Amino acid sequence: MPRPVTLTYLVSPTAPEVAQAAAQLFTDAATKAVAARGRARIAISGGSTPKAMFALLADPAQPFLSAISWDKLFLYWVDERCVPPTDAESNYRMTNEVLLSKVPLAADHIFRMEGELEPEVAAARYESTIRNSFKLEGAETPTFDLILLGMGDDGHTASLFPHTEGLENITHIVIPNHVPQKDTWRITLTFPVIDQGREVAFLIEGPAKAQVLSDVFTGPYEYETYPSQLIRPASGKLTLLLDSAAASKLPAPDANTHTGTLELK
Repeated sequence: MPRPVTLTYLVSPTAPEVAQAAAQLFTDAATKAVAARGRARIAISGGSTPKAMFALLADPAQPFLSAISWDKLFLYWVDERCVPPTDAESNYRMTNEVLLSKVPLAADHIFRMEGELEPEVAAARYESTIRNSFKLEGAETPTFDLILLGMGDDGHTASLFPHTEGLENITHIVIPNHVPQKDTWRITLTFPVIDQGREVAFLIEGPAKAQVLSDVFTGPYEYETYPSQLIRPASGKLTLLLDSAAASKLPAPDANTHTGTLELK
């Protein structure tokens, strides 16, 4: 049975405003983690909304660049395509071009997935990297301070696609996942690791996501069809940052706060 959580969704009128809200969420989570534990460990995804958020974080004209303690930030990836880091499809390449090359984040605080390796090797190496950097022992699993996710119009998140073997893996931190519908392999965090994050948020925009968003969060629990339904954080809280188009089939948010809530049973 799925874990019950409180879903909170903040609806912004436009995609650029979603990116602004995401940059604020990133900054606030990093600041809170540094204050509480002396460092911030954040796992990020690819896509257009994170790209716009990264640009804001690196912009000297915005407040985020100076507000983040970059020397105490440790950056990880939720998933990666099985391509070299110079490939146009690489999540790392996009992040490096828009964010990493422009901010004072030390190279040894950046933990990329090695998509150029064989999928099994890349996944095993990234799991080892996480275990070493978090200083995990035995069966311990990592607790990220913030995990940022997207959602595909097929209901996938991270690289957990519908009806793929990765949906059933609860024993590893990182896995290779074959995606037959795209005839490709991906590397991804497993859903139990995502669910262990202190804060977990989806960044979703556009009218093409409206129906699947409603299906995932207001429809029946069918995680093999909608893998995003597996994301039920142990904290009991899940956040969505949406634009109006994506949120159009959810219950209308409060007119004053632009925030809505749903109890997911």
